[in-house]
Amino acid sequence: MNDPELLSGSTSCLTAAPGPATVAPAQSVAPGRPAVAAPDPRGGSAGLSRATVLLLSLVCGSAVANIYYAQPLLPVMAKALGVSEGAGGLVVTASQIGYALSLALLVPLGDVLERRRLVSVLLGLTAVALLGAAASPSLGPLLAAIAAVGVTSAVAQIVVPMAASLAADHERGSVVGTVMSGLLIGIMFARTLAGLLAQIGGWQLVFIVAAVLMAVLAVTLRLVLRPVPPPERTAYPRLLRSVLMLVRTEPLLRRRMGLAAVGMGCFTILWTASSFLLANPPYNYRPAAIGLFGLAGVVGAVAAVIAGRLADRGRGRQVVTGGLILLTGSWGVLAAAGLGGAAGLTALIVGIMALNLAQQSLLISHQSAIYRRAPHARSRVTTALMVSAFVGSAASSALTALLYPLLGWTGMCGLGALIALAGVGIWILELRRPSPSEPLAAPSAAQEDDRA
Repeated sequence: MNDPELLSGSTSCLTAAPGPATVAPAQSVAPGRPAVAAPDPRGGSAGLSRATVLLLSLVCGSAVANIYYAQPLLPVMAKALGVSEGAGGLVVTASQIGYALSLALLVPLGDVLERRRLVSVLLGLTAVALLGAAASPSLGPLLAAIAAVGVTSAVAQIVVPMAASLAADHERGSVVGTVMSGLLIGIMFARTLAGLLAQIGGWQLVFIVAAVLMAVLAVTLRLVLRPVPPPERTAYPRLLRSVLMLVRTEPLLRRRMGLAAVGMGCFTILWTASSFLLANPPYNYRPAAIGLFGLAGVVGAVAAVIAGRLADRGRGRQVVTGGLILLTGSWGVLAAAGLGGAAGLTALIVGIMALNLAQQSLLISHQSAIYRRAPHARSRVTTALMVSAFVGSAASSALTALLYPLLGWTGMCGLGALIALAGVGIWILELRRPSPSEPLAAPSAAQEDDRA
């Protein structure tokens, strides 16, 4: 595509792509390099091998884990660097700021740059940043290195739309679900792995091992994947403006963004408040034991795969309905965790599993819907969706820190239920007045200029 094309502007100017999707001719396979189906210019392909899907899933999980490794290490790192625990907590803040900036400014590049190269380069830069963190002699250099890790770790959100573009139409939901299951497993296992490695060789070992893994994955992807051409080419400022235009003109995207904020808000309230609950009476657990509860959330990885398969069968709306019911109901179960004892502990574990099942099912449904609606702008709609989710997470985290001392665990469960009910309200609106959901064709650059 020589002229830049943007999937933006008013929906009246965007028409459904005519005719059935075409598949690009298969590329010849170079000796010694596995074949990966060539993507067609409209976002489809002949499919992905199971091994390639699992590799992309591993990349997602390993990349996103980088921004969670530091959380259980904060007391150890603060002591080693000679700073207070409060100052050490800035490490998490630095990674979150870097990740948020990358979601807004870096992820859209997946629509206009060759994606295999982009992902490989970012993984290599992550490895360098992680080694910088391990070698940091004081807090200042560590914060800078961790912020860089946060920026480059958003590669996970570039891999997901890339996998969707490489997948065939009939398997896209399943592929996205599998790749996202890797992302969730990375989030959940990061804390446990960091604790084990730090106990073996200190907190620096965690970042060294992570750096080696990033380097290995960068080389492996470069060897396994063929080049993944972008669906279009356009100038970077225009690219960022098109994200805002998509949000303004696409009600489906706006509603899914609202639901993503609700889901991540509930997810964050659960994990933030549960740490306070478990560290104090009636449980009084130590940090290592608290971290193990994250393993209960891995059940959400199963939900991701199932939800993706249901989306492939046209059941995405039923997945959202069931997910929101489960999300709301899980807070009733979680409220019983405040009782303590075996009953309270059982309620907490069951509630964690239910909420993570709901959250992952909802997120996969959102991605499947917006990827189908905007096949030429999958990285940009990913940016919009994940920035909204991040905003919901940050706001809920702040509310939990502010209100937990006043309202306790039961109050946090009530807050989570109210946020989940807000999601139910958004979905009722969608069911009563469905948003256009058919695939859109990108308008020409000239049309975009006329509307700008």
